[in-house]
Amino acid sequence: MTRAQGLVLLVEDDPALQVMMRYNLDKLGYRVETASDGEGALALLERARPDVVVLDWMLPGVSGLDVCRAIRANPALRDVPVIMLTARSDEQDTIRGLDTGADDYLVKPCSIEALDARLRALLRRSQASYDVLAFETVRLDPETHRVERAGRLLALGPTEFKLLDLLMRNPRRVFSREDLLKRIWGPNMHVELRTIDVHIRRLRKAMNGPGELDLVRTVRSAGYALDDEVPA
Repeated sequence: MTRAQGLVLLVEDDPALQVMMRYNLDKLGYRVETASDGEGALALLERARPDVVVLDWMLPGVSGLDVCRAIRANPALRDVPVIMLTARSDEQDTIRGLDTGADDYLVKPCSIEALDARLRALLRRSQASYDVLAFETVRLDPETHRVERAGRLLALGPTEFKLLDLLMRNPRRVFSREDLLKRIWGPNMHVELRTIDVHIRRLRKAMNGPGELDLVRTVRSAGYALDDEVPA
């Protein structure tokens, strides 16, 4: 019996294996797009955002590792889960794949049952990221991009929304400017540190009404945190 699942981008250069995997994933209820090389995968990713990417390591041209790096460097895609699928079984290769940004790692040949279990786990984790976030009187809905404070709707730009989303998922944690740059813009983007300060000011201006506590705390020589502690 099939069940409704997410959209899977399957990137596999072996034609026979690609056909077999697509057939089995279709039977399980997944919607499947396929690519046979890295360039094709990147082109598909520009047109549609999949729920999970199943990515072969050894691809002609652009490697699976390079595709994974491109996904993690793209602000619109960096949260898409990636399963690296490869014939490499060496532990160091596993570590390298995970360090590149893969969420999981399967060694070929693997059973469709094992792949299905990994896909379902990642989809559950990804779906959980759409839960409405709340801190003090602020509510943020990641799916609708709606943000409210004390019942009033806040008008946030895309970058301010991403900053607030990150801070609300990690309340009271202090993020350095460097860390915020990497998480919001990606590790390969060259952005001035003071850009963070500009967006934090915009976030504060949008969030704080008359008489309301500034929830974005500046930690001198450290960075920023979302905190409801009243400054001394």
